[in-house]
Amino acid sequence: MAHYNCLIVDDEVELTGMTAEYFGMFDVSSFTANDRDSCLKFFEENTCDVILLDVNLGQDSGFELCKKLREEYDTPILFISARQSDDDVLIALNIGGDDYIKKPYTLSVLLAKVKVILRRQKESISSAKETSSGSDMPVIDHATMSINIGGRHAQLKAREFALAEFLYNNRNRIVTKNEIFDAVWGDSFFSDGTLNVHIRRIREKIEQDPNDPQIIKTVWGTGYIMEISE
Repeated sequence: MAHYNCLIVDDEVELTGMTAEYFGMFDVSSFTANDRDSCLKFFEENTCDVILLDVNLGQDSGFELCKKLREEYDTPILFISARQSDDDVLIALNIGGDDYIKKPYTLSVLLAKVKVILRRQKESISSAKETSSGSDMPVIDHATMSINIGGRHAQLKAREFALAEFLYNNRNRIVTKNEIFDAVWGDSFFSDGTLNVHIRRIREKIEQDPNDPQIIKTVWGTGYIMEISE
């Protein structure tokens, strides 16, 4: 699974390419998607820190795509659009957008806004490392769909919570991917990429370092194990 700082979703191919190239000059890794399907496919195999989302995506709506993404992901979304009305801004913010940037914009300003989010996320991880012992038994809260572990409080999406709870209930033993699919997804459509993304999102919320997980570990070729000291 690859991880990028920024996912740029815009049907203007030349603009997305130029933006990604400019971001790369300042060590902000980017992936571009030019329609709704490409964006959703991205999340089957990848993760990112922030999404730049155009309101108009050809025949599709960035607003509808935002609603779809918010069903599974809490990644910050910055809308970018030539639409100037206050109504559009309010819609964007009310459906889960974190900011609304009106076109035309300068790439330097856009980069600055993205870097603010990246810096806040980095500071949040650093703060969690300082306060988390990583040894406390987790507390699963069904009412709020959250988990407390090692001094960290993580708010989870519905599917993330179901997955985390299943791993916790089977802690300290290897569970296969098929076991997870049956318990968490049931008869719904699923893929290895879907599972990988959800595991990554949970790790980002409960691990001190998601790139070096100490709680949810991958057992290559088999599945996963949640290791917790009893």
